[in-house]
Amino acid sequence: MKPVIALVGRPNVGKSTLFNRLTRSRDALVADFPGLTRDRHYGEGRVGARPYLVVDTGGFEPVAKEGILLEMARQTRQAVEESDIVVFIVDGRQGLAPQDAAIAAYLRKTGRPVFLVVNKAEGMKYSAVASEFYELGLGDPRAISAAHGDGVTDLMNEALEVAYAGQPEADDDATNTRGTKIAIVGRPNVGKSTLVNALVGEQRVIAFDMPGTTRDSIYVEFERQGRPYTLIDTAGLRKRGKVFEAIEKFSVVKTLQAISDANVVILLLDARQDISEQDAHIAGFIVEQGRALVIGVNKWDGLDEHVRERAKTDLARKLKFLGFARSHYISATEGTGIGNLMRSVDDAYAAAMSKLPTPKLTRALIEAVEFQQPRRRGPVRPKLRYAHQGGQNPPIVVVHGNALDAITDSYKRYLEGRFRETFRLEGTPLRIEFRSSHNPYADRDD
Repeated sequence: MKPVIALVGRPNVGKSTLFNRLTRSRDALVADFPGLTRDRHYGEGRVGARPYLVVDTGGFEPVAKEGILLEMARQTRQAVEESDIVVFIVDGRQGLAPQDAAIAAYLRKTGRPVFLVVNKAEGMKYSAVASEFYELGLGDPRAISAAHGDGVTDLMNEALEVAYAGQPEADDDATNTRGTKIAIVGRPNVGKSTLVNALVGEQRVIAFDMPGTTRDSIYVEFERQGRPYTLIDTAGLRKRGKVFEAIEKFSVVKTLQAISDANVVILLLDARQDISEQDAHIAGFIVEQGRALVIGVNKWDGLDEHVRERAKTDLARKLKFLGFARSHYISATEGTGIGNLMRSVDDAYAAAMSKLPTPKLTRALIEAVEFQQPRRRGPVRPKLRYAHQGGQNPPIVVVHGNALDAITDSYKRYLEGRFRETFRLEGTPLRIEFRSSHNPYADRDD
């Protein structure tokens, strides 16, 4: 097993900056803004032949009693319990804070190996930056600069020596099974984090009745009925005019990146709210990216029949361009409907990755043309000859023939419907490309 290294500390000491350096990524949002990270955020790293998992956590308030700070503290404690090594980060510029002492007292009780790290130490003498942190009673402080990389490799070499002591080296092939990547997207407060927790079976991400609780895209690996998945919990997307904070603008970018990175997207709607223009914008971006899609209408429990019928009518009218996607009416809080939702996710992924044999595609094309020919444009009628697959996720069908630039949009939709029916391509966008043969006599002078 890869060892797990948890990054812990009070807000704004540089945990996410160190996370990005250790994972050689920009997966964690970083800004000069306390409390930016709220959930546990996992990434992979390696020093030489030794891989590891690293967990970024939110600013730790051990004495928090209520609200979002309490939820963040629970997430940090869970990360510590899962970890093999704890890297406790303090701020060398600001010096020792009372909150550091409270965190140190908690970590001493856990029994985990703790590495005390003084961050932001660039340009400072070790004796000056580290001396006051000895009173935390966690051994020699290690001075680093997460932003510049100073001392980070030495720190990780020491940590991994402890983590790997007495255990065999990790096998990358055995551990690198991420499975289907599923992004859960939607407007703020529709229940995305609650759905993640229901699927995983634990309080994996913060689910709090406050819009904007999730700010980053959180990747969560889990297994269901022996099949591996990676869930991506995303920040709620709201109208552009309402995106005021710079942090929230970054969150929107991370959500759009998560959609692009996913194999399947679950568009989560709130049954108790009307479908908005913003829901349609999110759906349009998913289709534009060619991602397989399943619609989840959440908070279905406790609704009377009139409200349910209105929600179904609203969905059919405002998101009719998503006719290829299955819809499920669920309650993430109660756990109802989730099994069917995940079966549709599996089916949508299978459809997106379908292999379409050229003979069968061409036969489906010929049968479609025999049933209904394309309309003439002037004296010319398009002639469709054969088809082959041009890509997956989404499936792309390339149709060859003559004068195909005269094909109308309505006929293109007709062909799409025939291909979907033949190959059972439910849950994925389907793209059709037309390629006309060149007439060798077209450019000749008489």
